[in-house]
Amino acid sequence: MIVDDHEVVRRGIAEVIDRAEGMGVVAEAGSVAEGVRRAELVHPEVMLIDLQLPDGTGIDLMRRLRQTQPNIRAIVLTSFDDDSALAAALEVGAAAYVLKSVRGAEIADVVRAVASGRVLLDERTVTRRRREHDDPTEDLTPSEVKVVELIGEGLSNREIAERLSIAEKTVKNHITSLLAKMGLQRRTQVAAWAAARRNHAWAQDPR
Repeated sequence: MIVDDHEVVRRGIAEVIDRAEGMGVVAEAGSVAEGVRRAELVHPEVMLIDLQLPDGTGIDLMRRLRQTQPNIRAIVLTSFDDDSALAAALEVGAAAYVLKSVRGAEIADVVRAVASGRVLLDERTVTRRRREHDDPTEDLTPSEVKVVELIGEGLSNREIAERLSIAEKTVKNHITSLLAKMGLQRRTQVAAWAAARRNHAWAQDPR
């Protein structure tokens, strides 16, 4: 069963699964409520669940289904490469965490593995990823952190200076310092990092 609020995504995944030997899609849903209703009707063995849904998150859906249908094996399929989402998925019993950038054949392989009882998501995965994704801002001063946030908002050095009531030269000094501490070379890299960091709010409904 596939739960995703984008019909095009559901159709694409369904086509991959239906073409795979020994597997088939028994139902589709586009929200938490619809996912609960349809799962209770068809009792799927495996569910592919998006994290962001119109009426909640995939985590909400997995938590509800764990109470009524604990034997369903869940796979998170998302565009969020996010440690907090990964940990939340582990907490509610997801067996795998797959990014939507994955190739179709790989989705089928993951579904087959999970259906056979394998668990591809465990505490070691989360711990290892956290070690690999240390916060590059941990050594920044509070002023430098604020400059990073404002760069992420798209402000120029002059606008940052006005916002913080400091000299533009001070802003430039902060940027020189924070680039060195973060291991980056250009201001644009800071902006890209800040934008990616904002995308970590996977549980927020963007609508």
